[in-house]
Amino acid sequence: MKDLFGKAILDYQQGNYTEDIKTATSISEEDSLPLPYLFRSYSEMPLLEQTALQLAKGNVLDVGCGAGSHSLYLQDERNLDVTAIDVSEAAIEACTLRGIKHAEAADVMDFSGQFDTILLLMNGAGMCGKLNRIADFLNHLKTILTADGQILVDSSDIIYMFDEDEDGGKWIPSDTDYYGELLYYVSYKGEHEAPFNWLYIDYNTLQNAAHACGLQCELVLEGEHYDYLAKLTK
Repeated sequence: MKDLFGKAILDYQQGNYTEDIKTATSISEEDSLPLPYLFRSYSEMPLLEQTALQLAKGNVLDVGCGAGSHSLYLQDERNLDVTAIDVSEAAIEACTLRGIKHAEAADVMDFSGQFDTILLLMNGAGMCGKLNRIADFLNHLKTILTADGQILVDSSDIIYMFDEDEDGGKWIPSDTDYYGELLYYVSYKGEHEAPFNWLYIDYNTLQNAAHACGLQCELVLEGEHYDYLAKLTK
């Protein structure tokens, strides 16, 4: 893994911003992800993210923190104890430079502790990659969630991206186990990351997966474009 996301984040933090990240998926063409967006303030965040940050309580784990904008707000504005983790060492270096007190390069599946709030924002469940991994993912999160804790996760139902067939249904490729499973492509400054699996999970499927793992699932808010925020509790 070349960690192009992390390199781009660290470049921006260190004043070396010259171009944006390019992303694409197996069902969408290349698009630009502006680096300043990853460093957005609370007022610039979508309502789903703002709502999640207001619901956050207690000891918080920000999973896949990226540039750390959510953690920074919770730490500085809400005075919460926040641990920011990401598999990208470069992103964690940027988080530390931004002033986040507890930032660590780690995979949540290898992480331990006890947290009152686990944040999985910017489609945080996507790191599962495949739907058949969601049970292991949620079961592990349960082990690091306090008895009255909460998991706040946002995602999108991407069924709208598929063409309709003659009967009015959606045309889903036959080699796909679940329509929300995509290949994700990232390039930055002439380098290309190896394609990796990414998951967009619709709310009903998330709810079913949560219940199968002994978790309650509540739809907190629906966004303007097939996206939603959910809260999972024990």
